[in-house]
Amino acid sequence: MFVTGMVDDQKADRAAFDRQLDINVKGVAAAVRAAAPLMGNGGRIVSIGTTGAVHIPFAGAADYVATKAAVAAYTRGWARDLGPRNITVNVIQPGAINTEMNPQDGPFAEALNQLAALGRYGQPEDIAAAVAFFAGPDAGYITGATLNVDGGQAA
Repeated sequence: MFVTGMVDDQKADRAAFDRQLDINVKGVAAAVRAAAPLMGNGGRIVSIGTTGAVHIPFAGAADYVATKAAVAAYTRGWARDLGPRNITVNVIQPGAINTEMNPQDGPFAEALNQLAALGRYGQPEDIAAAVAFFAGPDAGYITGATLNVDGGQAA
């Protein structure tokens, strides 16, 4: 969920803020808490964050990016918690990806393209490839890691 608003906006929708926390943080935590006890040794957990967690591209995004930074922090903690079971926990932080929520021909496209070193949006397949890597055998010794898939937006 993506809700924006300036920190000094006294008319901000507090219910939307709470819903964003519920979905972006508590939802991920609930899923991992439910899955972890059921996972066998050597399992994989891959969460999706945003590069906004390390580089906020515009004003009014603090609440949203804070929820995604929480996912990155949880990832590092869960990597420690689950490491003894050889379960890896990593997070992928996309930049501008062509999705329904943020289409490459949408209202933010021009500004976001300028932020990326590659000057363009990524595609869902770019994120899928990163997830497949973290879920596969070649990433067996990678845990607690954050991978930006952002065309150089955070560079």
